[in-house]
Amino acid sequence: MALDPEILADLLEAVERFVRDRLRPIEEQVAAEDRIPDSVLGEMREMGLFGLSIPEEFGGLGLTMAEEVQVAFRLGHASPAFRSIIGTNNGIGSQGIILDGTDAQKRRYLPDLATGQLISCFCLTEAEAGSDAGSLRTTARRDGGDYIINGAKRFITNAPEAGLFTVFARTNPESLDARGVSAFLVERETPGISLGKPDSKMGQKGTHTCDVMFDDVRVSADAIIGGLARENEGFKTAMKVLDRGRLHISAVCVGVAQRLIKDSLAYAMERRQFGEPLAQFQLVQAMLADMRTETFAAQCMVEETARRRDAGADVTIDAACSKMFASEMVGRVADKAVQIHGGAGYMSEYGIERLYRDVRLFRIYEGTTQIQQLVIARGMIREATKAA
Repeated sequence: MALDPEILADLLEAVERFVRDRLRPIEEQVAAEDRIPDSVLGEMREMGLFGLSIPEEFGGLGLTMAEEVQVAFRLGHASPAFRSIIGTNNGIGSQGIILDGTDAQKRRYLPDLATGQLISCFCLTEAEAGSDAGSLRTTARRDGGDYIINGAKRFITNAPEAGLFTVFARTNPESLDARGVSAFLVERETPGISLGKPDSKMGQKGTHTCDVMFDDVRVSADAIIGGLARENEGFKTAMKVLDRGRLHISAVCVGVAQRLIKDSLAYAMERRQFGEPLAQFQLVQAMLADMRTETFAAQCMVEETARRRDAGADVTIDAACSKMFASEMVGRVADKAVQIHGGAGYMSEYGIERLYRDVRLFRIYEGTTQIQQLVIARGMIREATKAA
């Protein structure tokens, strides 16, 4: 159910103010220290940002997709690290439980995920498996009423802070694809879990990733999302929540692009060359116009697809289109922002070069651009086949 318009307006205003007054002033500090201050995390919890998409009955805000993307647009005006820390709690970390979890799983985990007292992470990627689910090597062997998990996951966002791991492991050793994989809810304190050292990344400092190792980790059958009845159906659960995740990332891309445009326009109007502002030069104007047009196109795609998803439509193809276009778009916008700033754009003090590095990741996670192309094209073929 959608929020009352006045309540939504108040929420969006509060997020804008939080981004402007609290997050943007400490972006350089977060990048330098590679951590978000505990005080800021506390404020994010109080605002309910960890539970944007979690139903109100479990302590979340219960936003619709159309409402969530409006919040994501605004969060995108700050460093992506701030959005990333809440991302999994609002995405696969909670949506899989909401859609397919047992009542006991919902009661156990959703309230703490909604408040941010519990951070979740999504353990899918391995050294030789990410987009290629058929190569997944982590196993979950049945042992009486339990499963024994063995394997290693790579580049797991929020793993250093996480208290709950959604772990994808092969429960059917005979399978050669994703149909033999189950999704497990594994708590951090379970014996046998260890973490690698934090990864050193190109960008998005303040967002932490690392390897996660599972060495004879014993969990009960109740740890499978949905219980034993959903053994070998972990990827079906994942696919159900992908549309929402891709739209959320698309909206963040739009928000970052809007911020880059605003900063670039302000610089072009202030910086003078040959006796007049940069903004008066037609080739600079062309770059600004291209940036605005592409960002507006992505915003329209995201908003329309979000509305259709809330109405119950199948938006798998359009969500993939949105994610592909928006993530590629923000890369082009960031490149033009550096160009408009010239030498200043290459210097760290203006923050443009940091965002230029930060946005590169958007074309990789939540499905690479190439995976989105496959989702789109194969969806088109299925639709055409059904219509024939």
